[in-house]
Amino acid sequence: MTPAFSICVYCGSRPGTEPSFVQAATVVGHWIGSRHGQLVYGGGGGGLMGTVAKATKSSGGRVIGVIPHALAEKESVNDDGCDELHMVDNMHQRKFMMAERADAFLALPGGIGTFEELFEVWTWRQLGFHNKPIGLLNVDGYYDGLLAFMQNTVDKGFVSDWQMDFVYQSNSVETLLPKLVESAGLAKAEGMKAI
Repeated sequence: MTPAFSICVYCGSRPGTEPSFVQAATVVGHWIGSRHGQLVYGGGGGGLMGTVAKATKSSGGRVIGVIPHALAEKESVNDDGCDELHMVDNMHQRKFMMAERADAFLALPGGIGTFEELFEVWTWRQLGFHNKPIGLLNVDGYYDGLLAFMQNTVDKGFVSDWQMDFVYQSNSVETLLPKLVESAGLAKAEGMKAI
């Protein structure tokens, strides 16, 4: 069965300090799975990554994991929880494949890797390399500091308001995910740009 939609989720390989982070990852996974969606993610079995994958799978969704060989040797790989597990040579291949297989992107709480992935697809969007929607789930204000910093980049003249508009922001899964899926559908109708 073809998935109704495919969302690439960027998030921490650790669970973080707040129970709300794990809860949000669980809710996101259940939302994707219960709507016959597909999760594309980094292939890890631990932290928020493992949580969102398990929740997607247990709710009837499809899971695609993409992980470099070098990381697979260091981290727990979600071998049994993926419908497709792709082992790639490096991070560039990983991120490209994840972006290519997705209709939309969603960032949950995470660390440096999550930030880099978010900013990469955001940069690609503003350069016109794709027209896929991007969402930022601001769980318990986790991204408040980043959003304040980004407003500072606008105030200082390095980023424009139209660039900020490429990222949907919410603290609610029930608000943000339908918006991403709806926007992805519109982008498909217009013709998705290739990554």
